[in-house]
Amino acid sequence: MNFPEFKNCLLTINEIIYFDSNEYLREKTSNPFRLREIIDMAEDLLANLTNEDEKYFLMGTLGNLYRIYGEPQIAVNILTKCVTIASNQNNSNREIVFLIRLGEAIKYNGDPMKALEIFNEALVKCKANNQLLYLDFAIQHKGKCLLEIGEIAEAEKCFKEALNLRELKGDVSLIESTQQALNFIQKLKC
Repeated sequence: MNFPEFKNCLLTINEIIYFDSNEYLREKTSNPFRLREIIDMAEDLLANLTNEDEKYFLMGTLGNLYRIYGEPQIAVNILTKCVTIASNQNNSNREIVFLIRLGEAIKYNGDPMKALEIFNEALVKCKANNQLLYLDFAIQHKGKCLLEIGEIAEAEKCFKEALNLRELKGDVSLIESTQQALNFIQKLKC
């Protein structure tokens, strides 16, 4: 399998990933065997690539997939490398993206307070670099982390702020994701 074929394979990943309403809307897989196959394909491809952008993409993808697969420590290790690479390259966009992904992996690895620090770092970088493209993601993931530590009111504020930003973007899938989080909070309040 080559890199473009792998990227095409990823187009179907949402068919086996869902948000678990029993676990604070954490991403889970309905087909761990298929997810493992995709992880193995990515690992094999990564070992043979020379293009740095493709390697970086695969490392980020692997970080997310290992987190969802239930191996968050591997995800933390991979995503920490990605953040370091982005920082060394002074690529603030990539650094923000991978800080958000790293925060999620750290949260899944059982350290929500450290994850919250990472999400706040991503928010600071978004605002310092006027990087509005990822601001809604940083706020949304901070909200999900706050939700998990029982800070419901603060989480709700984050989700409302993320929703406003996402409505400005007009991305229906992002709006639905945030609305799902707000609906989850309403259920908790009942």
